[in-house]
Amino acid sequence: MENKPLAVIVEDEPQLNQLFAVTLKGDFEIVQIYDGDSALQELERRVPNLIVLDLNLPGASGDKVLRQIRADQKYGNTRVILATANALQAAALEEQADIVLLKPISPAQLRDLASRII
Repeated sequence: MENKPLAVIVEDEPQLNQLFAVTLKGDFEIVQIYDGDSALQELERRVPNLIVLDLNLPGASGDKVLRQIRADQKYGNTRVILATANALQAAALEEQADIVLLKPISPAQLRDLASRII
């Protein structure tokens, strides 16, 4: 069995979370998370290769999750794709993320960018 890189999808909207998971499952092992607090708990257990991160989440906000990732050296090789509908918030966090995608996001674009940055 091949060892796929780990992608964590943090998106509270179930259909969008599922769409991102289906889009990436050919190239990644997928963990689906629906709130910021669960994302922080998962990140204590594992270091993913890729995180697709929504900013407006229940529990801990996406920007809090992003700050935590960037503050800890063990995530030095973790790539973060911000997925948000909020252009102002995205612009403010642009330097901390590897890629910022504004919703709606094309599955083909997500798959292409994810495979390119890993």
